[in-house]
Amino acid sequence: MKNTFGSAVSLTIFGESHGPAVGTVLDGLAAGLPVDTAAVAAALDRRRARGDGLSTARLEPDEVEYLSGVLDGHTTGTPLTLVVQNTNTRSGDYARTVDLLRPGHADYTAHAKYGGWQDARGGGHFSGRLTVAATAAGALCESILAAKGVRVYTHIAACAGVQDAPIDPVAPVWPDLQPGHFALLDPAQEAPMQAAIRAAGKEGDSVGGILETVVTGLPAGLGEPWFDSVESELAHLLFSIPACKGVEFGAGFGFAALRGSTANDPFAVQGGRIVTTTNRNGGINGGIANGMPVVLRTVIKPTPSIYREQDTVDYAARTAAKLQIQGRHDPCIVPRAAVVQNGLVAFGLLDLFTVCYGTAGQRA
Repeated sequence: MKNTFGSAVSLTIFGESHGPAVGTVLDGLAAGLPVDTAAVAAALDRRRARGDGLSTARLEPDEVEYLSGVLDGHTTGTPLTLVVQNTNTRSGDYARTVDLLRPGHADYTAHAKYGGWQDARGGGHFSGRLTVAATAAGALCESILAAKGVRVYTHIAACAGVQDAPIDPVAPVWPDLQPGHFALLDPAQEAPMQAAIRAAGKEGDSVGGILETVVTGLPAGLGEPWFDSVESELAHLLFSIPACKGVEFGAGFGFAALRGSTANDPFAVQGGRIVTTTNRNGGINGGIANGMPVVLRTVIKPTPSIYREQDTVDYAARTAAKLQIQGRHDPCIVPRAAVVQNGLVAFGLLDLFTVCYGTAGQRA
């Protein structure tokens, strides 16, 4: 089993949903880099559930403890370990249905892989709870990239059938981040999105959506042509987000309906800089950043934990069964997943940046 991403900078995630804590180890960071603890706390707050009917009723403070690799507000150059305590678990909610496979979950595949020794409480290591660790590490990486002029922004492109305003892929403009879950270009879409999520929740059901990430400030030449291409490294990370079932860059699947004359991005010179006048390739050619904004989207499936009765099997008895789940679950994870996606993209780009340009940091 492997739980580590990255080459020059590595990210290891550990913990289970109902264990004492979840956490991560970041290795390969240069010494002397500022650690923006306020930015990390703000990212965790955007991911945090609020008990508002739009997310799980499992409420936790999600405060980060830095166990190693940080001193006096800067990296020390050694592995940076951070943990977030699990403080509001209710494992008893899962006791009555422990042998029933939850449709859409990893219950069966986890049992097949680990032979029944997995921690099944709340989804264990497969739970979205582990994204709190990825969010904290990603926010830290994002602050390092920001000091290099690289900005990462993720918004909810669509959720429960409600569309956000489109972003300009050539010259994107986005609003300042606001507190709460909903990262939107058009704030007027928050109310109908919330209404659609609440309606699904009242019916014991769930909804999904699309997240769009835009990165500006990346230098042309970042990435590799085959292994460790910008697309392959980011796609690997994005598909690790629970419920992510699709990734596309630029026009993505829309290329299927285009001709080459439309799909290609014409080159031009602006202020002495080579640019493209369109950005259908999402800022990447041949696996390498071309200096235009990197644009990518993911599709997040509806939360598999729904309160409607479902057909399943009892894997211990090998018999058909009915499942009515208990516990506390999100009717939609799309809004909370936006900050997770933002952080993992930031980590992947920092890894590629370090591979390409080295571990340049502020040496004491």
